[in-house]
Amino acid sequence: MSRIPAFIVLVAFVAACQSTARPAPSPTPTPSPTPHTAVADAVLQVGDIPSGLNICPGSGPFDAYITTLQATQPALASSLNDEWQSLRTMGAISAAISLYTSDDSACTAELAAVAKPKSAAAFVAMFGDEGQADRAWQSGVLGFVPPAPGELPPGLNRGTATGLGLSSWTYTRTPVQLACWHKSVFVALVVLTNLDATAFKTATAAVDARLN
Repeated sequence: MSRIPAFIVLVAFVAACQSTARPAPSPTPTPSPTPHTAVADAVLQVGDIPSGLNICPGSGPFDAYITTLQATQPALASSLNDEWQSLRTMGAISAAISLYTSDDSACTAELAAVAKPKSAAAFVAMFGDEGQADRAWQSGVLGFVPPAPGELPPGLNRGTATGLGLSSWTYTRTPVQLACWHKSVFVALVVLTNLDATAFKTATAAVDARLN
């Protein structure tokens, strides 16, 4: 008879130990993805370009830039609007452009047009996902279509040789230097005219670093 009370005491002791045991730690929440850079912050900024270039009116949201062009360059504005609407049908959510020139006359010139003023321009569009961005890049950005693999005349490079990843191409023939690439949910276009190779490398690296 004396063994039953002892057994009851043992059970009570074990139960008490279990009730005071620390609960298992909750799993650490998975961090939320870092928000993507706003397109207006991804394009070229004043610190990315050589001194002596001034920002053009209309730099900012791409819609506003097209509206600014309509007064003086209606044909160019219409063409760029068509290109922008095409990107939107492929999933573009937002876009921005920044332009810097040594002469105001270049502010309303077509991108990559051969002219005497120095200029630097960047266009960045954000898409709903990476697949949409890559398909848009392959189709062409604002009329700049990547060269076919294996068809690379002098001045053209495509892929990792550009330093901007597999989905990229560059054109460098004086006086124009151009880079177009896809990274993450973005497509980017950088065009410099009458500026040196160092300025081009600095500009493309600055934009590329912001495409997260």
